[in-house]
Amino acid sequence: MSTKSMFICQKCGVVHKKWSGQCSDCKAWNTISEEKEEGGLISHSVVLGNSDFRIDGNQIKFESLSQEIKEFPRQQVGIGELDRVLGGGLVKGSAVLIGGDPGIGKSTLLLQTICSLADSGISTTYISGEESPNQVRLRARRLGLDKSNVKLATATSVSDILKSIEKDNSEVVVIDSIQTVFDSSIASAPGTVSQVRICANSLITLAKNKDITILLVSHVNKDGQIAGPKVLEHMVDTVLYFEGDRDNQFRILRSIKNRFGAANEIGVFEMKDAGLKEIKNPSQLFLDMKGEQSSGSVVFGGIEGTRPLLIEIQALISPSYMASPRRAIVGWDSNRLAMIVAVLSTRMGLNLCDKEIYLNVVGGLKINEPGADLAVAMSLISAFKDKPIPKDCMFVGEIGLSGGIRRVSQIEARIKEAEKLGFKKAIIPEVAKDMKSFKMNNLEICMVKHVRDLLQFI
Repeated sequence: MSTKSMFICQKCGVVHKKWSGQCSDCKAWNTISEEKEEGGLISHSVVLGNSDFRIDGNQIKFESLSQEIKEFPRQQVGIGELDRVLGGGLVKGSAVLIGGDPGIGKSTLLLQTICSLADSGISTTYISGEESPNQVRLRARRLGLDKSNVKLATATSVSDILKSIEKDNSEVVVIDSIQTVFDSSIASAPGTVSQVRICANSLITLAKNKDITILLVSHVNKDGQIAGPKVLEHMVDTVLYFEGDRDNQFRILRSIKNRFGAANEIGVFEMKDAGLKEIKNPSQLFLDMKGEQSSGSVVFGGIEGTRPLLIEIQALISPSYMASPRRAIVGWDSNRLAMIVAVLSTRMGLNLCDKEIYLNVVGGLKINEPGADLAVAMSLISAFKDKPIPKDCMFVGEIGLSGGIRRVSQIEARIKEAEKLGFKKAIIPEVAKDMKSFKMNNLEICMVKHVRDLLQFI
């Protein structure tokens, strides 16, 4: 059997003919390593003749779109926030990939998950390639889960794992982590692109054939992205990312991809001594309704997946004595802030170019939607004028380069969340004409057309 050497980028998975310092595809430095593959290439021959056309292979069966749809049965985990992120629970035969920074709580979350399933009568297995069964038992005892009927094992050989899962009757299997699993037929170290791709494909194929739900833990690289080849995220059905600051007790579980539910859905947890505790009303967590009213503090009505979420945005403006004033942003896009500053300066005459600007999204959240433009602009105006905004006001809207306020999606859900939490006023774009017939009992709806209209709320 021949051995073939390949030079593979460990970041993007592109194969190169020879080693080089920089990957020509993703432009990353020092990510190309040599891997060896046993066996030769599989050739598919096509025979052409004067009167015939022959291709070797088996004919596949085609089906119609109008055929009866097979429903995917779900198994609720019993942890409400996790079930929400998954779209209602785990789907039989699906593969779920969970990534996150070291020490963020991935193993704790999965241990709580399979123990909750085991307590409901589901057969579960926890296979660790990083810890011994005794270490897992110690964590389970600390979390008060040591009485759950969960099967433990330590293994790193994918052949041994596949054979054990095939002979076992487990319905849910956890592999912690996929970077520690290896295939002995591949002459490369565990965690390399070839090993991760082949091992994950073997585990996912078995899970789908046996209707086993498999949960794969994945490491992340220094950029915070899930380590390994990008094809790993394409192979699985659901990709979850566990994010948060280890110095902060709050954790956010976000669905990056979900074939059986909504993407960008989030679940909020709090890290306690007894494990992760779910936060059922995150809006109250990220708001300080009883604190002292101060300038630069504005409430934004956001949407994470299908969940409306009220988030506090804080801004601080101070004089600068440097040629390039400092811009410190936590939880928002710096380019978006530069655009808002330019719009306020040009369209409104609010000169912020020579000021230091500090912007913070409370609670460690990261806002990606443009609907936060109005709230950010209002916080900058409030901080610049040193005039506080009432805490019972909610802002949502996108700002264009002309200074006009543009509509965002799901305004009704945002307004209902604000009313539920006792807000008195919602400031939304004027282009939302249909909102004039939207009746609220205790909440006043104010519509703005241009950033100049924001001065009336100071």
